[in-house]
Amino acid sequence: MKKNEIIILGIILISFIIGIYFYSQMPDITASHWNTKGEVDGYMSKFWGVFLFPIILVGLLLIFVLIPKIDPLKENIKKFRKYFDSFIVLITIFLFYIYCITLAWNLGKRFDINVFILPAIGIIFYYAGVLMENAKRNWFIGIRTPWTLSSDNVWDKTHKIGSKLFKIAGIISFMGILFPKYVIFLILGSAIFTVIYTMVYSYLEYKKEMRN
Repeated sequence: MKKNEIIILGIILISFIIGIYFYSQMPDITASHWNTKGEVDGYMSKFWGVFLFPIILVGLLLIFVLIPKIDPLKENIKKFRKYFDSFIVLITIFLFYIYCITLAWNLGKRFDINVFILPAIGIIFYYAGVLMENAKRNWFIGIRTPWTLSSDNVWDKTHKIGSKLFKIAGIISFMGILFPKYVIFLILGSAIFTVIYTMVYSYLEYKKEMRN
């Protein structure tokens, strides 16, 4: 078993232990979602409020372990596997972190949850940029459009620009702390722009390559 898998299994085990320990102290209906003002606008039953995140972590582990084994271009994944493995661990820590602050809120602690979540989202976006600049062509990880999947050259160029945009999106997410009223627009706006721009960019680069 790899080091990253051991870390993830450890986090999953800890999350279940925490859930079991605090289960009796949790309200029958738990807060599960907050709006941009930090106000609760979503609820779920106690069982799912306590164990949904740990169950999701189990599912993600299975998916992340499976991807490198079934990808037709799995040899390419090996070329950036250390970045992929680090990203898996980071996502797991992120979800565990969200799980912990959600439990804390339902146990009676009151704080501006957006202030705690935004930096974590910023870190995820920024490291996604690191992953993008090292990713090689494959079917599961990265900016997968018909044009990036058809050409290593288009893949590399698209991921080079995509890497910069994801890093910028990460920085913008951090800035959301300073502009809480506009946080949803900052995060979604930067994410949507990155997706659309890289899709169009990959298409134009592919067309340019076909003309040469």
